[in-house]
Amino acid sequence: MLVLGIETSCDETGIAVYDSERGLLADSVYSQVDIHAQFGGVIPELASRDHIRKTLPLIRQVIADAGIAGSDIEGVAYTAGPGLIGALLVGASIGRSLAMGWDVPAIGVHHMEGHLLAPMLEDEPPEFPFVALLVSGGHTQLVRVEGIGRYHVLGESLDDAAGEAFDKVGKMLDLPYPGGPHVAKLAQQGSRGRFRFPRPMTNRPGLDFSFSGLKTFVRNTIVEHSEDGGLDEQTRADIAWAFEDAVVSTLAIKCRRALEHTGLQSLIIAGGVSANQHLREVLEANLRKVNGRLFYAKPSLCTDNGAMIAYAGCQRLLAGQVEDLPITAQPRWNLESLPAIA
Repeated sequence: MLVLGIETSCDETGIAVYDSERGLLADSVYSQVDIHAQFGGVIPELASRDHIRKTLPLIRQVIADAGIAGSDIEGVAYTAGPGLIGALLVGASIGRSLAMGWDVPAIGVHHMEGHLLAPMLEDEPPEFPFVALLVSGGHTQLVRVEGIGRYHVLGESLDDAAGEAFDKVGKMLDLPYPGGPHVAKLAQQGSRGRFRFPRPMTNRPGLDFSFSGLKTFVRNTIVEHSEDGGLDEQTRADIAWAFEDAVVSTLAIKCRRALEHTGLQSLIIAGGVSANQHLREVLEANLRKVNGRLFYAKPSLCTDNGAMIAYAGCQRLLAGQVEDLPITAQPRWNLESLPAIA
């Protein structure tokens, strides 16, 4: 089945064509980072307007890159939530319109299910069941995954997601927007051991996360070590290293607990923060100690993209799931509410 995937949940327009027999044929992502950088965060109205401008041209480009015609498409998948409601409606409206014009089925995809299934696009995909760590700008969740649509949330963030904490700390350190990747890059110049930040909620049972206190600790450290000219470069790097290490250690501790709790040995990480090299190295080392395996997607498929939506949508369309005529978009959407497929 040849499926067009459309991702417009936030500030990236992602389009892809996926074939159930041949795999991913073409994909492209347009980032709005330059638009929102001047404001230090995503402006929903600007995001929606830019999706309107970019989605159709990007669809034409990706279809051409795939070497097919629009009439060859056999299904359309679009992100229906969670996300910014205006941005979601752009992708949903275009996706449903194209599906009606081509007379093919359409399906709304859960954004986090797309992330969760992105490692399935790799040459060695994981086998069910496994534990998934979903870490992005809007979500931090540990999920037991028995199959597509068979999800049980084991723990989640009670406040800021890990990616959101990275971005806010980046802003504290006067790094460009979005801060997360810049914090990780700066941390590479940091000194191990100068600062040690707390590992929040690891001294109590459970699998939930909280990063708001860690952010406050970072802020207090910055104030304490700032002089008239602010922080010197080495101190900024040392703080970035300590913060990244604290987040990675916290995520690793919770992942170990989740694997012990479920008795599983396969862990996948997905979402924008899963591209963090320090996180991958720590988790891989931990998994080796227990003869477990870590799975993740290539960096280009960790951030928001159309390929993950096309893949997830294809699996549901092959199972006979099709959207009714009304267009729906959900800014909030419980992952556990999704229907299971065989």
